[in-house]
Amino acid sequence: MLRKLGVYGFKSVHEQSIELGRVNCFIGANGVGKSNILEALGVLSAAANGVVDDESLLRRGVRAGLPRLYKSSFASERTPAHIGVGIVGDDNEAYRVSLLNPLDSPEPAWTYKTEVLSDGHFEILSDGVRNKKNLNPQSGLAALKLVELEPENPAARLMQSLQEYAIYCPNTPSLRGIVPDVQARRPVGLSGGQLAESFEALRKHLESQGEDGEEVLDQILELIDWVADVQATSHGGSLISSKVPRTKLMLKFTDRFMNKSRNELTAYDASEGALYVLFCAALCLSPLAPRILAIDNLDQALNPRLLSKLTACLSHWLRHNDPDRQLLFTAHNPAVLDGLDLSDPDTRLFAVERNSNGLTVVRRVELTAEQEKQHEQYPLSRLWMMGSLGAVPNV
Repeated sequence: MLRKLGVYGFKSVHEQSIELGRVNCFIGANGVGKSNILEALGVLSAAANGVVDDESLLRRGVRAGLPRLYKSSFASERTPAHIGVGIVGDDNEAYRVSLLNPLDSPEPAWTYKTEVLSDGHFEILSDGVRNKKNLNPQSGLAALKLVELEPENPAARLMQSLQEYAIYCPNTPSLRGIVPDVQARRPVGLSGGQLAESFEALRKHLESQGEDGEEVLDQILELIDWVADVQATSHGGSLISSKVPRTKLMLKFTDRFMNKSRNELTAYDASEGALYVLFCAALCLSPLAPRILAIDNLDQALNPRLLSKLTACLSHWLRHNDPDRQLLFTAHNPAVLDGLDLSDPDTRLFAVERNSNGLTVVRRVELTAEQEKQHEQYPLSRLWMMGSLGAVPNV
């Protein structure tokens, strides 16, 4: 897993170091830089794959923008010459880069200033300023080194995990399957496309695991209290208007309260909360999902109580899938905190704020003795709303 993320000179993040766990929740007011943390890791992911340009960034869910929008710019600080991002893993394996993206003469791809890859014991690559002849500064060298490494080498595993990373931000039309997902991926698109195919594959995968898998599948369906069953079907034409755009494979929900002759409906008519639950389950539980992924605005469209229950499932789902699975997500709804078990060292809550000069500051929330006493009386959601945890808007 990724253990330490360092970001320098990227958007509102002037310089921050973040110690990560398995489940990482970033809370804070609008515009404080929560998504920028996820996107900095997306830039590192593109660099690990060998090229950083708009196409590679969009592929990972990073918002494409003009060069001046990527680089930190504060009246109180000197504008950095480069953007730096680095990561350290479980065994001290590390990958870090500094990237140039000139404001006045932007190129199609960013250029590598420095690039370092280590497996925790040996430095595999240490490349300084690119001024050598016949060396393309827009191409990363660490990606080429992977062919020389054994698959189980910690550095190889780190790079492969980074290359898979993506930021998901689902929207209801894509989840319903009525608009195309412009960034299609396996098992599900960055906006939630191919949800029917993804859930069908997940269901078969869990059913093949016997009682353990069946228990997890039941846990997913129990989060949607009106549902008796969810299946994928290619024969849903009779369940939806012919005027509605639809994919070949559709989700079919069976409502346990409705008359049995008319108790089936598709994702087009189902509640959007049910779709978001299935989306999160697919990402956490599918073996095809990235080992490290992010969800921006996990809490959208979810009832507060459902959100707490879903959040409580995330760590268990990730562990069930693979011990190395890791999730970063942002949220605004206080109810998300009530699903976090902060006594688990691998479940981490981060308060994101801007300081008096506007720089993004990320602080891990670890309850003090006084806050523990308050927590005996109030849930974490209430403590956040009371201002005890910070990361609330100054309005």
